[in-house]
Amino acid sequence: MSRLKEFREFREKMNARILESDNLEIKRFFALDTRAYEDGALPVKTKELLGLVASLVLRCDDCITYHLVRCKEEGVARDEFLEALNVGLIVGGSITIPHLRRAIAVLDELDGMESDA
Repeated sequence: MSRLKEFREFREKMNARILESDNLEIKRFFALDTRAYEDGALPVKTKELLGLVASLVLRCDDCITYHLVRCKEEGVARDEFLEALNVGLIVGGSITIPHLRRAIAVLDELDGMESDA
């Protein structure tokens, strides 16, 4: 199973488990997170790139993967990814390099899936 397929299935399964707990505060947070990335004064594509940069700086590989997938769905080009990731590297410093490596591996996988289609 591909890393991306495994990531998606686990994320969907666990989100469903979390939300079925029927905790109002958790549901509100999930809803707030979803709404933050909707089209507004900034387009979705820009917001997803911002999420990607923040995720790299915070060194959250799951978040990086999620935003890479969403950015790809929003039509972000390879050069745009690299510029955004560079901003994250500059802000986050050398400690983000291992996460940058994994981000590029995921991006390569996404590009490979695109060429297989």
